[in-house]
Amino acid sequence: MDFRLTEEQKMIQRTVREFVKNELMPLEPEVLRREREGKRGMTREEIRALQLKAKELGFWGINTPEEYGGANLGPIMTALIQMELARTFVPFSFGGSADNILYYCNEEQKKKYLIPVINGERISCFALTEPGAGSDAANIRMSAVKDGKYWVLNGEKIFITNGNEADFAMVFAVTDKEKGANGGITCFLVDREMGWRSEYIHTMGEWGPASLIFEDVRVPEENVLGEVGGGFKLGMKWIGQGRWMIAARAVGAAERLLQMAIDHAKQRVTFGKPIAERQAIQWMIADSHVEIEATRWLVLYAAWLAETGQDTRHYASVSKLFGANMANRVVDRVLQIHGGMGYTKELPIERWYREMRVWRIFEGTDEIQRYIISRNLLKGHVKVGDLLA
Repeated sequence: MDFRLTEEQKMIQRTVREFVKNELMPLEPEVLRREREGKRGMTREEIRALQLKAKELGFWGINTPEEYGGANLGPIMTALIQMELARTFVPFSFGGSADNILYYCNEEQKKKYLIPVINGERISCFALTEPGAGSDAANIRMSAVKDGKYWVLNGEKIFITNGNEADFAMVFAVTDKEKGANGGITCFLVDREMGWRSEYIHTMGEWGPASLIFEDVRVPEENVLGEVGGGFKLGMKWIGQGRWMIAARAVGAAERLLQMAIDHAKQRVTFGKPIAERQAIQWMIADSHVEIEATRWLVLYAAWLAETGQDTRHYASVSKLFGANMANRVVDRVLQIHGGMGYTKELPIERWYREMRVWRIFEGTDEIQRYIISRNLLKGHVKVGDLLA
């Protein structure tokens, strides 16, 4: 059992860290200024320019198959890269990637949807959640009724990331009520021009999701993604990939915050001593470090399971549950260590504080993760003390 990174992994990690330090962190003051004025932190054009600069370093399609021009670095390296990118709150991701379920497109659909997304020419969004069906994804109510060579969609989706910017949506709708989730839900590729509209949802953080409204939106039958009735399985594939990636981001953000706390504790003097010499501060720093390290290895284990073709579902839930809560505990301690200044908008700590809270909600709430974990244990799918591999 060797926990060391390979030389290639170390090199890629260092390169990404330098990119974040030199290209992204200097943008933080401007991003904060714009967000405080109610604007987007980065424009689509600015992000695109940074993505092309990263492409010169070889960072393009990090998890995209080589046949589509990607680097296909694999889950472990992708997790390490996400940890590095999360050291800044600048809203950036490397270009050249697409939602994993878009690879289920047929050849014609790939030309119209998959390839343009990989090339950065189109933006997609994943539309599953509804006002009455969040964690209970199988309970969606949006209907799709066949009418000749079209499907007519009616309903609403909510809390959709990229929903305000997307050129098309991967929309999940009920095509057969009698069959339920397994066989009765279908995924459709729906262009904005087909008639759906989006409405911005204001949140406590900078995440600005959307409601998507569908009123008699007619979708050609050739826009079914995968097979009719196969939508729920596709939706779970999308969600399953995202869970341990949230924990990866939690590691990077928490590391940056912890370093801020350490630096401040050494400089801040009270009653004649730096607060770094106070046991209360030392314990907060120590607890944060321990929890970050625990999350790191949970994430890398889930990524290793994915890379070796094994079932990641249980450890994706474990890492997501622990990582999301870890990040919220760490940012709270860091804010406390900074005292009143941590509570102000002069520092980005309060921004992280607001952003991290949603990590315990989206891609499956804490409660859903606990349900999945306990169910696996109670039904014997996972044995206490046994590694999954």
